Amino acid sequence: MEVSLRQLEYFVAVVDERSFTAAAARLHVSQPGLSHQIQALERQLRGPLLERLPRGVRLTPAGRTALPHARASLAHAERATTAAMRASGVDAGELHVGTLFSISIGVLPAALRTWRLRYPDVQVRLVEFRHTNDLIAAMEAGQADVAVGPTPPAWDGPVREIGAEEFVLAAAPGAQLPGTRGTIRLADLAGRDWVHFTPPSGLADVLDAACAGAGFVPRAAVRTEQAPSALNLAYEGLGVTLLPGNVVPAAFDGVLRQPDPPVRRMLSAYTRVRPDPITAAFVEAICHHTLATPAHLLRLLEPQPGR
Repeated sequence: MEVSLRQLEYFVAVVDERSFTAAAARLHVSQPGLSHQIQALERQLRGPLLERLPRGVRLTPAGRTALPHARASLAHAERATTAAMRASGVDAGELHVGTLFSISIGVLPAALRTWRLRYPDVQVRLVEFRHTNDLIAAMEAGQADVAVGPTPPAWDGPVREIGAEEFVLAAAPGAQLPGTRGTIRLADLAGRDWVHFTPPSGLADVLDAACAGAGFVPRAAVRTEQAPSALNLAYEGLGVTLLPGNVVPAAFDGVLRQPDPPVRRMLSAYTRVRPDPITAAFVEAICHHTLATPAHLLRLLEPQPGR
């Protein structure tokens, strides 16, 4: 006997609801039928997955091991069904886009606007992560149809490069920073306080690597997970920060400089398998919105008196 998707669905439901009764109600099945399927699954996997308690259930070690694989299998099945419908010409449903928090703010909005004009009946769900490794793991587990993020190393599926994302340095209005013509040598900022990022954020890795290349370790005055928060904290004078230029709004009136040497990361759109027509259209929309430095950012980077 093989493990069925129904058994995995029942197992995940019991875990999520922490109750056989609540899971049966959610799935609209009888509790004896649900229990029978769980028992069959446990026999197939040759061990108990759930410990029945007087109130609720608890995962056994085997259950904790099986749970992420069960969730991944269900996600893969859902994605396969949706992709098949799209391939058959059904322009409906939901497109799951995996990405990083900073990219969902800076890169995706314009591309999503263009794509939605063509597919207004398809909803979009952003599945956002702090770090590239988390995004790659989510794609491997089938949690999204397409990912937009730093180009993954040795990815087995289709990869379409979007371009290089430029990073900028930001500080408070009137901040006296070294450098001329809109650029700063990173090494000249070795003694400064920094608005840094918390380690789960991939932006922390970018900042640390850039400073290491300039020969110093940044002195963090405050840490945050989000690029917009870092920009706000830098604006208030808590330190200089390094962040993607595309998250800087046109109304920003603090000090902006380009780091020397430049800091960039290559972004791509990637999928596990050949994308269906709707997903492919989304990838095209992303690629047509290049990562060239926005006009307002070029204006803000121009050296001005007192800045």
